[in-house]
Amino acid sequence: MLKKGAAPGSLIFVGQKKMDKPLIQVIRFDEKVCEEYDFEKVEEIFEKIDAKGKSWVNIDGVHDEKLIEMIGSRMNMDLLLLEDILDTSQRPKCEDYNGNLYVVLRMIHYDEAKDVTVSEQFSMVLGENYLFTFQEVPGDVLNPVRERMRKPKARIRNRTMDYLAYALLDAIVDNYIFAIEQFGEKIDQIDEEVLINPDKSVLEKINFYKREINYLRKAIRPVREAVIQFEKSDFIDKRNKHFLKDLLDHVTIATESIETYRELLSDQLNIYHTSMSNKLNEIMRLLTIYTLIFSPLTLIVGIYGMNFKFMPELDYQYSYPIIWGVMVLITGSMFVYFKKREWL
Repeated sequence: MLKKGAAPGSLIFVGQKKMDKPLIQVIRFDEKVCEEYDFEKVEEIFEKIDAKGKSWVNIDGVHDEKLIEMIGSRMNMDLLLLEDILDTSQRPKCEDYNGNLYVVLRMIHYDEAKDVTVSEQFSMVLGENYLFTFQEVPGDVLNPVRERMRKPKARIRNRTMDYLAYALLDAIVDNYIFAIEQFGEKIDQIDEEVLINPDKSVLEKINFYKREINYLRKAIRPVREAVIQFEKSDFIDKRNKHFLKDLLDHVTIATESIETYRELLSDQLNIYHTSMSNKLNEIMRLLTIYTLIFSPLTLIVGIYGMNFKFMPELDYQYSYPIIWGVMVLITGSMFVYFKKREWL
């Protein structure tokens, strides 16, 4: 659905519907307990959030406008924040909306079977004792965080909610680096191919990885600014500031790696075009040499093919073998000459 002409704060889903019915998971935790619940109705989650303790609510499927509106109304979320959740084309950012901290970025999966990246929008709404996360489809890169939460003495259960938000961001950024490294290995392999056998398939690989790397660049570069704004927020406990500096370092590593591979692909493309130009020049050189070799023969044949009535050589007994001898001598001399000059 298009939002053109709609008023600010209009709750209209923008994007592709990727599942039929939203899925809701709640993890309620503190130092002593970690309880997990799966719900089908949004009304059921508020009892767990209202209870004593901290809650992480994950929603798979953001196409249900009524569900998002109910959550926003119940949790006193700003309409502009809800509008951003429903728009799956958001640029990565971090903003404070009247008592809630909103973070949005792309969550990227690397599909090893197809050798492509698959991404979806990931949104977080951070409150004092709750964290809402919104994804387009089930399945994510956050299972390591869930596994840590299940451990009784895990640091994540003893810290404030902003630490959980940091842990989720860290898992997503780590997966950025993993995806980039997977592409990096394939890009490094092209180096040998482009030098040894620069055929059309190599050009297709270079263009394919250029598209993938450019997509990653578009998705990841703005995350740096979002993390900086996240660190500056009043929602962040001072004890967690140094973790966010480490997260920022990881984002920097990811962005620098992307730029490195982007430049490498450009160099490989230049090498490919140079190799193809050299091949073409080699072909043209050979064709030119053979043209030069056969030009005198064409001249001789042309002269004696004019069929003038008075041509003394035509009546001479040995004219034919002499002409052949002259042509062979010219051809052989030119061939030896070009060979000595290493033109052949």
